Amino acid sequence: MEHFLVFLQKNPMNIALLGAVLVSGGMLLWPFIARLMRPGQEVGPTEAVQLINRRDAVVLDVRDAADYKSGHITNARHMPESELDSRAKELEKMKSRPIIVSCARGNRSANVAARLRKLGFNEVFSLRGGLAAWQTANMPLEKS
Repeated sequence: MEHFLVFLQKNPMNIALLGAVLVSGGMLLWPFIARLMRPGQEVGPTEAVQLINRRDAVVLDVRDAADYKSGHITNARHMPESELDSRAKELEKMKSRPIIVSCARGNRSANVAARLRKLGFNEVFSLRGGLAAWQTANMPLEKS
């Protein structure tokens, strides 16, 4: 450790390089840290398909009506985030099934999933990356 401190003191550029290494390392680790700090569980498109096929999961699309009509996951139930509290009783009969919440990019779905957990739903997942990740994985969309 002492040799390292001497090395840093010999040239001021060494301190700048150490700072650059620390900042770039932090930037590389940030996505992993941010994912750990998010409330609840997330699933990717492949995991979501497995939940749908194997456990009859319900897909809940929380985007606006225009976005939903432009393309959504097949058989997804449309329930805009703003209507969640007033329409939560519609989901009561599905408490025993896993629920996958999707939005455009995955930001809103994490919040909605947390709200559903507070309402007593045990298995609620957020679609990581939202419909953008779904499309990137070349998964099918249904238009209405």
